[in-house]
Amino acid sequence: MTSLVLLPGMMCDARLFGPQIKALSGRLPMHLAPITGEEIIEALAASVLDHAPRRFSLVGLSMGGIVAMEVIRQAPDRVDRLALLDTNPRAELDEVKQRREPQIEKVRAGYLREVMRDELKPNYLANGPKRQEVLDLCMDMALDLGPEVFERQSRALQTRPDQQDALKSVSVPTLVLMGEEDRLCPRDRHELMQRLIPNARLEIVSGAGHLPTLERPDTVNNAFKTWLELS
Repeated sequence: MTSLVLLPGMMCDARLFGPQIKALSGRLPMHLAPITGEEIIEALAASVLDHAPRRFSLVGLSMGGIVAMEVIRQAPDRVDRLALLDTNPRAELDEVKQRREPQIEKVRAGYLREVMRDELKPNYLANGPKRQEVLDLCMDMALDLGPEVFERQSRALQTRPDQQDALKSVSVPTLVLMGEEDRLCPRDRHELMQRLIPNARLEIVSGAGHLPTLERPDTVNNAFKTWLELS
């Protein structure tokens, strides 16, 4: 049975996939791969590969999706299924790179909570009954990971490679999934990935923003079961 490797987004940990772990852990082996220890995407992907099973299915959300693209670029023979959630195959725009610098300075000065609260978290979610609960969980994950991880991950995102050419070579069953109201990684990025990856399936989750795994977990769980052929 193939293992499932999960790569969380920036300033997130296994709790980002809590509903999926609960729903699927009895069906297949699951591994959460932290992406916190390096400040270059290529090095983060190499670390994932160092600790992953020989063959595995791979899920990445947001920054985790960016690392997942690099994982399959480095070792296409080791990934047998790929799921890219609420992510972006392009290199970071210069204006976004520049916006990260004052955020990093604030976090260095002790204002991680404020940066997450005022500049990042408001962009994450759709309006819905779980919004505050999910925002609180995001804050808990960020504060647990801390300012050093924030800076390393920010640097990795600033210098990330464009993966559009690499995606053209993906030959495994691929799910591209996004929350319909995702403002960080909008629909055109996902339609681009669907076009680039042969036979990729695009799923749009209504009533969700950037974190559909938490906002609409049942919909994501069902999409994963179909993708993994567990239904």
